[in-house]
Amino acid sequence: MAVTISLLLIFGILLLLVLRTSKSYGTAFLASMFGFYLAGTGAAPTVNSLMTALAHALPN
Repeated sequence: MAVTISLLLIFGILLLLVLRTSKSYGTAFLASMFGFYLAGTGAAPTVNSLMTALAHALPN
């Protein structure tokens, strides 16, 4: 768990930096790795329910 949170933090910071400076294939890789490690944390059910609620709210 501690390693997952550490990698999540590192990929999140790198993603923010890359998004602010350039748009490249590295950005897509960092975004996918950030999502992969986010899915392994305790925040995954919260993010999933938030996105489900958003998907149900948009058509209305």
